[in-house]
Amino acid sequence: MKLNYLIITALIFSASTFAIQNKVELIPADNFKTTVNNQQTALYTLTNSKGMTVQITNYGARVVALWVPDKIGNFKDVVWGYSSIQEYLKSTDIYCGPIVGRFGNRINKGQFKLNNTAYQLTINNNGNHLHGGTKGFECRVWDAKYVEVDGNKGLKLSYISPDGEEGYPGNLTISVTYIVTEKNELTIKYSATTDAPTIVNPTSHCYFNLSGTTANTILSHKLKINALKYTPVASGLIPTGEFLALKGTPLDFTKFTAIGARINVTNEQLTLGKGYDHNYVLNKKAKKMGEAAEIYSIQTGISMKVITDQPGMQFYSGNFMDGTLTGKRGDVHAYRTGFALEAQNYPDAPNHKNFPTAVLNPNETYSQTTTYAFSIKM
Repeated sequence: MKLNYLIITALIFSASTFAIQNKVELIPADNFKTTVNNQQTALYTLTNSKGMTVQITNYGARVVALWVPDKIGNFKDVVWGYSSIQEYLKSTDIYCGPIVGRFGNRINKGQFKLNNTAYQLTINNNGNHLHGGTKGFECRVWDAKYVEVDGNKGLKLSYISPDGEEGYPGNLTISVTYIVTEKNELTIKYSATTDAPTIVNPTSHCYFNLSGTTANTILSHKLKINALKYTPVASGLIPTGEFLALKGTPLDFTKFTAIGARINVTNEQLTLGKGYDHNYVLNKKAKKMGEAAEIYSIQTGISMKVITDQPGMQFYSGNFMDGTLTGKRGDVHAYRTGFALEAQNYPDAPNHKNFPTAVLNPNETYSQTTTYAFSIKM
């Protein structure tokens, strides 16, 4: 095992060709060398001694590959992605794996007021603002450097979002640090400051399939969400401002339930979202780390827990995928073959006084920690 670890480590720093070791297929670093807006893009690799491996590009601070072992010891890549920067640049699926923001999720009509000043953000989703606009964080080249955090390998990415970008006020300085632990965890730490009042709500937008291939849908995955309430939506998937009980609805995942068990039942909320695309009000203390969800694949036995300090989590069941895009290893991005569990503030929070605030002022620091913890569930 020590020899295998040394081989993987050597490949990580060279990464000039596809390499197969411990069934982890590294994407070549050369595949991500180009310039976008005169800035250099690159691919970075993190691993632990058990072989868990994450590859990240500074284009959009996005996760490209995430390898974890299944119940028989074979490694599976459990996130969607592409094998080259050119594929990302030409793909219409801009939310495949990046950090999105400044404000992840939707803002009604792209409008909000802050200190009695009205702001109009970019409209890019059915008359609303989604995930930071047409050129949000996912389209930007971030500065990147390897770091060590509590003895674990990490990658710190930084970006300065200028005043007025996509309509947001203030110059925002943000950093995101990915950390791979010896417990087979991927932890994401966020930090942001501003020189003028603004709103902030970044989140990771990975699409997962714990079977390791889109040949299988995610409908047989068993999901449990630590929430008793959710924020219902109206047309355009904008929250009404209410908090409704999940009990007795097809959105209730307080017990392990297959994603596909109730996804097609007649229900107004499921009709509006064309499936699950809803914010869950997490049953945890504010700003404290707590378990948001656990999900596992019955095919591979791979289990993933989402642990976060955020108040909400958006569950999206891949309802708008149409199979026209093909990713790594020929995986077709087809209908309901990927899911997202996005730790975040509530959608449209700036327009609802009863939602947690998304305002960040000068001399304050925004912070978020979210961990994706992998294990085996037999």
